[in-house]
Amino acid sequence: MSDLEPAAARKPQKACCAPSAGREPHACCAPQQHVRAISEAARARMVRLPGGNFLMGSNSAEVFPEDGEGPVRAVTLQPFWIDRGTVTNHRFRVFAQETGYRTDAERYGWSFVFWLHIPRSRFRQLVEDTVAQAPWWCKVCGADWMAPEGPGSNIAGREDHPVVHVSWNDAVAYAQWSGQRLPTEAEWEYAARGGLQQKLYPWGDKLRPNGEHRCNIWQGTFPEHDTAEDGYSGTCPVEAFPPNGFGLYSMTGNTWEWCADWFSADFHKTADRNNPNGPPSGTERVMKGGSFLCHKSYCNRYRVSARSHNTPDSSTSHMSFRCTFSE
Repeated sequence: MSDLEPAAARKPQKACCAPSAGREPHACCAPQQHVRAISEAARARMVRLPGGNFLMGSNSAEVFPEDGEGPVRAVTLQPFWIDRGTVTNHRFRVFAQETGYRTDAERYGWSFVFWLHIPRSRFRQLVEDTVAQAPWWCKVCGADWMAPEGPGSNIAGREDHPVVHVSWNDAVAYAQWSGQRLPTEAEWEYAARGGLQQKLYPWGDKLRPNGEHRCNIWQGTFPEHDTAEDGYSGTCPVEAFPPNGFGLYSMTGNTWEWCADWFSADFHKTADRNNPNGPPSGTERVMKGGSFLCHKSYCNRYRVSARSHNTPDSSTSHMSFRCTFSE
């Protein structure tokens, strides 16, 4: 066991759901534009949502006020289309092969990997550093979407899992290639609710209705031991659990999902609530949905109203995205 590993057992810091990379600014931080028409194949992977009015945010006792999770407010959206699931390794590979695109993790040569997913025998060799406030996050040289746990790993058998180690910049590049865009936070939350009003999760208020797991999150003691009672340690196939009322998969757990909006904890309190787009500028982008690392003792952000944020250049083994399209 390396001297880095015991540090990962320190008391979790709830504020650090995902570490920031702190890399140089990237050209893809420019506004999103559609560069080609959406294909019929891409549209076939989407669901059309009618939009209209819905109640966004939450006043539940479980919310994190410092995140700007509340207050509850009425929001109006135009109709839009959204991917049934997160973009998979298979779909991202098609994009990369057709365009020659290299992700931020590939260009910079490293990404963040959760410590328990790194082979013990190669821990010292692979881990360059750990995050001070969240030492279970390890900087691994050579980790990227094709090698999720670093050199020696691959995505064989995980073609239907969400692509990970993709930054916001990478997600925008994929969306532009496919004729889509990233969802606004309001669109994402409306979609995640699946037609339900003010419920904690896409299926209701109970995390495990009738004792059944409905999403891929952490079970056990974080960050030392994941019992994988839901059937998975790490990512799972996009369609591993039942869809919500709109027919959308993995809106909670599995991987965090990038949204188009800049993050602010209070902008939404006074902003326009008709097709809101978030603040006009910022330093970090919104992420929604939680991940396989979320646990009630740590992140606890797998509610549909929960939100987090990270810099557009950051990439980890638990962050992905899905796309939307406006008519």
